[in-house]
Amino acid sequence: MKTISILSQKGGAGKTTLAINLSGAAEAAGLNVVVIDLDPQASTKAWSERRDKENPVVISAQAAALSEVLTTAATHGADYAIIDTAPHSETAALTAARAADLILVPCRASYVDLKAIEITVDLVKLAKKPALFVLSCIRPGDKTLPDGAEIHLSQYPIPVSPQRITQRAAVVHALTAGQAVTEFEPDGTAAREVAELFRITSHHVYM
Repeated sequence: MKTISILSQKGGAGKTTLAINLSGAAEAAGLNVVVIDLDPQASTKAWSERRDKENPVVISAQAAALSEVLTTAATHGADYAIIDTAPHSETAALTAARAADLILVPCRASYVDLKAIEITVDLVKLAKKPALFVLSCIRPGDKTLPDGAEIHLSQYPIPVSPQRITQRAAVVHALTAGQAVTEFEPDGTAAREVAELFRITSHHVYM
C-alpha cells in the first residue's frame, strides 16, 4: 500500500478538496483507496457521509492512531491511503509526513500563502520524505500569478507539480453532492486536471 499525505500549515490551501478528488481519481483507476481524516473538523468524513457509495472508505482518526489505521487499511487490501491533515497542527502533520511515501503540499498563488509555506517546508525537511508542491485554487485563465508563485517556490528543495488545480464550479458542485469531481463530471476539465495530478503523483510514489 502506498501512502500520500497532504500537508499545509495554512488553512484554506485546498487540502480536503485535493484529498477527496485524488481519492476519486484513484477509484476511477480501479484502485482501492482509504482516506484518513486527521483534521478535527472532519470535513472529509462529513463528505463521505453524504455519499450513496461505500468507497472510498473515509476514516476519521487522531494522529496517535495513524500507524494502526494504516496497518489495518493495508491488511484489508487498500492500494492507496490518502491522509488529509489539519492546519496549525505541527505534531499531527509531522506524524502524517513521516508515514508518507509522498507528501503533497497544496499552495494558493497568493502572497499570504507563499509567505506562510515555509513552516510546511520545514516539516517536510524534518520528515525526510519526497514531496511535491501543488498550485491549487487557481483562477481560470490566470497564468501570471501561478507562474510567479512557481518561481517563488523554486527556492525550496521541493519540485512543483506541472499540473495545477483550477478553482472550477464543477469541484464545488461535486463536493456539495457528496461526489468527487471525477464522478460528478468525468469528462470535464476539472476531472482531467485531477486525473493528471494523480498520474503524476503515482509516478513519484513508485519512483
